[in-house]
Amino acid sequence: MDFRGKSATEKQIIIFSFYRDAELRGANLLFKLLNHLKDADAQLKMAKHLSDETRHAWLWTKRIADLGGAPILIEDGYQRRLGLRVGVPKTVVDLLALTVVVEERAQSRYNAHSALPNIDPETREVLKSVTEDESWHLSWIEKKMRELAEQQGCAEHADRALERFRQIDREVYATLAADEAELMRG
Repeated sequence: MDFRGKSATEKQIIIFSFYRDAELRGANLLFKLLNHLKDADAQLKMAKHLSDETRHAWLWTKRIADLGGAPILIEDGYQRRLGLRVGVPKTVVDLLALTVVVEERAQSRYNAHSALPNIDPETREVLKSVTEDESWHLSWIEKKMRELAEQQGCAEHADRALERFRQIDREVYATLAADEAELMRG
């Protein structure tokens, strides 16, 4: 991607559009999970998690609008690239493992962004808000994934799925990292 001639604000809008896209696609993944996790506790947690993801997308959308822009539709973002590499998860444990990996990446990206110097207070507040939710998301999803794998008599399935998806995540994110670093330089 060529970012020459883009203002700092235009670059921010692009970054925030990528974040927004990831949150919306994450919400879509969680919506699909609702049909597979039928126990009351999972339904309660899924509804809260889904609410968080859509709120995160709204926070990024609002931040973009507050900068005077409009969200950019991202057709080749992180989650789309990851999905093309992963394919359709074959089991609920796989779907949960993929969700863990996606949440880990979101948390990592938001933490790295928060650590940059000269972040405006409004963006810092959005980053703080979305990051606060990620720890809980990771915790409950991973716990549920391991619980289901054990119930199915194959606890190591969860570890294998996590390792597979983390490897794919590293490869996919490497394809985005250079562009993201360029955008972050403002």
